[in-house]
Amino acid sequence: MAFAPATLPFVISTNQFRNGSHIEVDGVVFKIMEFQHVKPGKGGAFVRTKLRRASDGASIDRTFRAGEKFRPVRTEARRMQFLYADGAEAHFMDTESYEQIAVAQGTVEEALRWTKPSSEVDVLFIDDEPSDVQLPSAVDLEITETEPGLRGDTASGGGTKPAMLETGASINVPLFIEVGERIRVDTRSGDYVSRA
Repeated sequence: MAFAPATLPFVISTNQFRNGSHIEVDGVVFKIMEFQHVKPGKGGAFVRTKLRRASDGASIDRTFRAGEKFRPVRTEARRMQFLYADGAEAHFMDTESYEQIAVAQGTVEEALRWTKPSSEVDVLFIDDEPSDVQLPSAVDLEITETEPGLRGDTASGGGTKPAMLETGASINVPLFIEVGERIRVDTRSGDYVSRA
């Protein structure tokens, strides 16, 4: 069933795609992770996308005809305090109203690797439903467990070793990093950046 443009309050076209924006496809909300406009020699232009389903974080690849229209999804980031995760849900609290919400842990699993309990985060609401956690590109975390460094391990020396962070995440760090040190971690790749 096609809707007349007058009945839709606002639509988004493939030429308005932006990484990080949200669209609704067949009744399901997706976040646009990557997109590429393709103009083949023969046939119509199309847009190749990598989308992440907002409900469970699953990624899919999807191709759309150029100019195809979608319902844009209203998103809002609200500052909240991360309380705890219980294995099924992650719990957050609005620091102004003290209202608590729960988000399915599977949808925010990656963000929780870099989030300490009691820290403030931006919770992304999609059409007034909490669905994701937005993190800065890098966070500073403390090393809680790693093998001791050996004499001669310097900042210029190569090699890495596994280390456990205060959030429970495990990453590889340079050999000279010790327990108790604070390091900066890239939240997009999960890589060690520097000492904090």
